[in-house]
Order: sequence, then structure tokens, then C-alpha cells
Amino acid sequence: MAVISAFKGLRFTKKAGEINTLVCPPYDIISPLQRKSYEASNPNNIISLELPDGGENRYKNAGKKLSEMINEGILKQDEHDSLYIYEEEFTAYGIRKKVKGLITLVRLEEFSKNIVLPHEETLSKAKADRFNLMCETFCNFSQVYSLYMDGDKNTRSKIESASQYDPDIEFSDDDNVIHRLWCITDTNVINAIIDDFKDRQLFIADGHHRYETALNFRNKLRSEGKINDTELGGNYIMMDLVDIENDGLVVFPTHRLIRDVQNFSEENLIKECKLFFDIETKTNLNEIQSELMINNQDKCFAMYTGNNYYYKLKLKDSNAITLMNTDKSDAYNGLDVTILHSLVLERTLHIDKENMAKQINLTYTRSIEEAIAGVKEGTYQAAFILNPTKVSEIKDVAAAGEKMPQKSTYFYPKLITGLVMNKMV
Repeated sequence: MAVISAFKGLRFTKKAGEINTLVCPPYDIISPLQRKSYEASNPNNIISLELPDGGENRYKNAGKKLSEMINEGILKQDEHDSLYIYEEEFTAYGIRKKVKGLITLVRLEEFSKNIVLPHEETLSKAKADRFNLMCETFCNFSQVYSLYMDGDKNTRSKIESASQYDPDIEFSDDDNVIHRLWCITDTNVINAIIDDFKDRQLFIADGHHRYETALNFRNKLRSEGKINDTELGGNYIMMDLVDIENDGLVVFPTHRLIRDVQNFSEENLIKECKLFFDIETKTNLNEIQSELMINNQDKCFAMYTGNNYYYKLKLKDSNAITLMNTDKSDAYNGLDVTILHSLVLERTLHIDKENMAKQINLTYTRSIEEAIAGVKEGTYQAAFILNPTKVSEIKDVAAAGEKMPQKSTYFYPKLITGLVMNKMV
């Protein structure tokens, strides 16, 4: 099944500056203003490689700068093959949590082999961007976030035992997330952990675009005769692997905002929704999240249309969604986001899958406050507030060989970019 490998990670040296000034969040959640801020914090910040500037020449600029940083000793590969234990300590829903994973290389496998399983659809534009960057840098600057099942906790106990001493790196970021990294070079420990994964599947939690890009890049290298199928190089991708039953795993919901829908009518929308949902009118906008969380065993979500109230919609009969999506599994049809998309966005508002993919009438946000403000200001016609997708649901959909709609999950916190990199050649 999954093949993992230790590797000589590419990391910042002391010459580069303080580590907290060198790292950044994943490229796809960074605004232009934030990008400038990270670049200003330290000229060596990883942002110049992960999200390069320079218009049409930005990818070549990244490749050139990476070479310069290595030649100048700002970045250096570790001397020994290593596994890297990575822990994030953070606050979510008012509770302090920790999640500890393993940064390693994972052999790239087509999804059809059922070894590495996706759970979410991807966008071609993002894949083209990452592909162009990889062609110029031959480097993974960030990890794909993946989950595995460890029923007897053998791997978790090995990871905990190997990280009992003080971390090699520890710092806090602007969101009060503490990041810790341990470099493991003991070959006995490494081999024991590698052996644990021989019968395991991996479930991608975050980083689908990067994984699919890496597959395309590997195929390109093979077709050009630059690698064979046994070399480490482009046949592997860097991942952070986390036990799917880790108590620290947190998934935030991504809410839907609709705009520019022709002939939109709150009255007609509610009338149509009553065919499938029990609908309650609620008056305390500050309690939307808590109201949904209380009912998180039900198939329900909230709808806000700009007034001093919102609607809570609870599915009456699960057969309604099954009849709409006869070609989908129970796992897929049981998702709140599937129910919203199929019965409301597609059936009632006529926002089809292509429209969603191009975001013609649909926008996403993780913030309930931002969603409500956008509707109040008139930028959007309505907001649909969702409960978070459960980790077990993600696993079940992936195991069924299906993919959730785009933006179905938001694992928090995001993995930091720049702690460890994988230079393929």
C-alpha cells in the first residue's frame, strides 16, 4: 500500500534569520497585502518561492532565487535522511488543542490504485500554477496534509516516544499557533515507522491541487526520460501524515454566498425549500453557529437573506437526496454540503456544477460574520451557513471512491510553509 521514505530535508539556516520571519501560511489563503507583509518581514521569507512575484517571469524568478539561496547558504539540505515530527498547538472553539503528525516523502500513486485517496474536487487554474512552479524549482515548499488509520496506535506511540525531548524548532505565529519540529535520524525508529505504513491507505485532507500537480510533473519527467519509476526524485511528494483519530483534528465549515441570481426571491426560495426541509425562523444572529452545532447530528444548515432573522433548514427525508443523486454513495449523499448543493443551489437556484466551479454566482467564506455582513451590505443575496464536515465523513466519501464538492472542508490550522522542503534534484 502506501510507500513512505525518509529524506534530507531542505531547511533554513541561521544565516537566513529568525524562523518566525521566514515561514508563511499556504499560498492559496494569502492575500496580496499579506504577501507584501511576509516579504517585508524578511527578504528570505519563503513567500518569494511559494508565491513568487514578477508577472510572466515569476516561476523562473522563483527557480533562480532558490538556487541563489542554496548557493549562499541560506537554505541547506540536512546531512542525514530524516523523518520530521511536526506539532501544532492552537485554540479552536475556545479549546486549546494539539495535533502532531509526521513529515515524510510518500510515493505518488494514481487515485485509481486506492492507495492515496482524494475527497474533494480541484480547479485546473490552481494546478497549472503549481505545475509551472514545480517545473522551475523541482521542489516541494509545503506538505500535502493527509490522514491515516492507526487502530492499535502503534505509529502514534513511536511518534510520541521519538518527540519526548525538546524540539529542534519552536515558535509562535501571528494566530497564536505554536509550531514545533523534531528531526528524527535514528534509522531503527525510521524503519519501524516506515514499516507501519505498508498496509495503509492515505486520505488527502488538504493539498489536492499539489498532489495532482505532482502526479503530472512525475509523468512529465518519466516521459522525458529524466527519471525511471524506482528513483526517489519526482516519484515522491512531501506529506504531513496525521492519525485520523487524533483528538486535535479540527475541521471548520466553508459557508456559501450567492450573488447575481436572476429573479431571486426569498419568498419563492422558502416555498421551494419547504418541499424538502422543516424550516424555523430564528431571530438571534449571534447564535447561528451554536444553534447548528447543537443539531450537528441532523442534516441542517442556516440561510440568511439580510434581515434581522435567519432560517434553520432541517432535511425532512434523506430519500429526497438519494433520488436526486442515484449514482452517488450514501456517504456522499449524507453530507450537508451535498444536500445544500443538490436541493437548493442546483434544483432551486439553478446554480449548476459548472457555475459553482467557475464561481459565477457563488463565493466562499469561513467567517459567519463576513457572510452576514456581505448580505447586509447587498454584495450578496443570501448566505448559507454550514456545520463543519466530520472527519469520519471525509474518510467514508474517499473510501467510496468519490470526491466532495469544492471547498467542503477547511482543516485548521493550516500547515505552515517553509519549515521543511523537499528538493527533488
